[in-house]
Amino acid sequence: MSDIKRGLRYHFVGIGGIGMSALAQITKSQGHFVGGSDRRNDKKQTQEIFHKLESQGIRLSPQDGTGIDKETNFIVISSAVEEDNPDLIIAMQRNIQIIKRSDLLSSLFNNKHGIAIGGSNGKTTVCGMTSWILDKAGHDPTVVGGGYVKNFITDKFLGNSRFGCSETVVIEADESDGSLVKYMPKVSVITNISRDHKTVEELGDLFSKFAENTSGTVIINESCSRFIKINDSSKKVITFGEDSRSNVSAFQISCNPFGSRFRIKGNDFEINIPGLYNVYNALAAIAVAQTEGVSDVAIKKALKTFKGTRRRMEVVGEINGIKVIDDYAHNPKKIQAAIDTVRLISERLIVVFQPHGFGPTEFMREELVSALAGKLLPADTLLMPEVFYAGGTAKKRISSNDIILELKNRGVNAFFVPEREDIVAEVKKRAIPHDSVLVMGARDDSLTDLCHTILNGL
Repeated sequence: MSDIKRGLRYHFVGIGGIGMSALAQITKSQGHFVGGSDRRNDKKQTQEIFHKLESQGIRLSPQDGTGIDKETNFIVISSAVEEDNPDLIIAMQRNIQIIKRSDLLSSLFNNKHGIAIGGSNGKTTVCGMTSWILDKAGHDPTVVGGGYVKNFITDKFLGNSRFGCSETVVIEADESDGSLVKYMPKVSVITNISRDHKTVEELGDLFSKFAENTSGTVIINESCSRFIKINDSSKKVITFGEDSRSNVSAFQISCNPFGSRFRIKGNDFEINIPGLYNVYNALAAIAVAQTEGVSDVAIKKALKTFKGTRRRMEVVGEINGIKVIDDYAHNPKKIQAAIDTVRLISERLIVVFQPHGFGPTEFMREELVSALAGKLLPADTLLMPEVFYAGGTAKKRISSNDIILELKNRGVNAFFVPEREDIVAEVKKRAIPHDSVLVMGARDDSLTDLCHTILNGL
């Protein structure tokens, strides 16, 4: 990725975000001058993120326009940046070119040997697994991910990106804002499709276009292949999943609380991250690696040493026989999978779930209620703080309490607890040995801090 003109000046608006910080680090690694701002400029929620960005020579500034000067060439924004953002206003006044994050990423990706991981669930883990396998196999990929992969985390780097010198680029392709169709991969993955941000029908159309844009191999979860229309009969399609008719299918699956073992066509594989869903994530990563010419021996060795991603079924700690687990689950399918996985180690759960975004919560209201009501047992407890609000002009037409009231009507032991201190107190009051406390929610890094506070409180 050395053919991009070096020495340009980029300013990332919202640089603390997982996708923005990943791309900012890659841009910096290419020899550009990189700065950025974030409205969470108190640094309390993103202290580690800001510290590591600064240690790489990335200049941080308040989100008030002061980080933009006459030398700035480009302002990079995500779809979450609103029109009244002070940095954006200054950029427009000074006629500085404004680039969407997805456009910058596609300009780095589309002329390379691009591998794009998409899907409603699991894409962060599949992206991490795939990147780690290719890295260990000597393919030296550049990676722009959507989660902090533990294998890539260092004292200096966040772990959501990796700068490589080969032509191989692995990205996590997000469908939530429709930008998925901007990418032109050589290899694409569709992990699965479920209602999240958009209807299944809308997602089917979006991922069909994603598959159409793929010039080489399309790797699809067998269970959602019926939603994907591929008109080009010459395109290579590989399916993976639990169906024995899939091209990559697992047999003799054995799950334990800390990982799983399975067989593929006579070869034994092992992963050391929990959950049946991670077996299928591994199948997707294996399919990519095989497509890229990596031997099964190398794949097995890499998968066994994959440490997982932060806030994906991460055991924060255990005290007095009570485990505290941090997970990014936020849509119905992920919530169900997370609860099923923790049920392997604890019969009784205390679940803390923070919905993310008023729009998504309103959109998925019925499915969220059904998912929680269907998985929580009479002995379990659900505690919900208010919907996560990252700022901006979101219409607050729903409250966590609305979901709690519906769950109570369905017999769930559920409580609306707006203040975090009260959540800690409730957990402390209720938890007994052999329980697990499962904290779920997306896009709010401070939920990890809540996990530690709960653990210390116990």
